[in-house]
Amino acid sequence: MNRIHATNVLVTQDIGLASLALAKGVHVISPRGKVYNEESIQIALDFRYLSAKERRQGRYGKGPKPFTSKDRNNFFQTLSGMLSEIAGD
Repeated sequence: MNRIHATNVLVTQDIGLASLALAKGVHVISPRGKVYNEESIQIALDFRYLSAKERRQGRYGKGPKPFTSKDRNNFFQTLSGMLSEIAGD
């Protein structure tokens, strides 16, 4: 986090890290191709809080879905578009 700068691109599935990076002006994308912005990160943080609360009460979910080739393709397309937008193309 100390070496990341505005206009950098961060690929992470860590919602907390994504939130901190967005505050620095970093472009954030998940490995499944979801682009995070100020509004969507708040929703993700709220959902993470509710899920943690459920786990503390003994209710466990199924976990994340398996990573598919569709996820990979979505990531590549989204990342390509993001890089083009940053480059001004």
